[in-house]
Amino acid sequence: MNNSMIKELEDTIGYHFKDKTLLVRALTHSSYAHDRHIGAVNDYERLEFLGDAVLELVSSEFLYQNYPDSDEGYLSKLRASLVCEPTLAFCAEAINLKKYIILGYGEEKTGGRERKSIISDVFEAVIGAMYLDGGLEPAKRHILKYVLTDIEHKKLYHDCKTALQEIVQGSHSDVKLEYELTGESGPDHNKTFEVEARLGNRVIGRGIGHSKKAAEQEAAYQGIKLLGKSPREKH
Repeated sequence: MNNSMIKELEDTIGYHFKDKTLLVRALTHSSYAHDRHIGAVNDYERLEFLGDAVLELVSSEFLYQNYPDSDEGYLSKLRASLVCEPTLAFCAEAINLKKYIILGYGEEKTGGRERKSIISDVFEAVIGAMYLDGGLEPAKRHILKYVLTDIEHKKLYHDCKTALQEIVQGSHSDVKLEYELTGESGPDHNKTFEVEARLGNRVIGRGIGHSKKAAEQEAAYQGIKLLGKSPREKH
């Protein structure tokens, strides 16, 4: 990654690293580290481990302070929905993070740059890098800006299929909601699935994922956007 791309990402997130190598490491996938024989400790995984803990701390504090009437069970479910893989990948879109991920040749060729699991991991690794470079405050500002906003919308990601089923049931419709596998490609260890969410004969959402469940959740989310929020989300 060249210096102009580093600066571009720093300008976007509003934080400039004192140690640029931390940011580069946060963006480096294990496939690139393996291709270049630079060792596993030079990829993002250790920083992701740290960033995950920082994210959990900041989000827990935020929810504790902003949801004073909610019990521990509700807060745990809400936090889980905000820090799950699809939500973090969605958050990463705001900074176009996938553009800056450093991948090995094989991972790039098989669509790794679009893989939500990688994007969400890198998002957490960047948080970890910010924490090491500047302490809790810049990491916290980043989380508050990109994760802990529009919570009512983001928590639908945690279980979109359940939320979509509530919408269908709330409409008192007799039409059955079903998920149909429409495509499957790639080798056994790295398959991509395409799924349609159907309400009777009507396609209300399409999803792509590296598991059937992930593709169904994405299709369900598209269906939610089309049909509207579930009854419980309106209150």
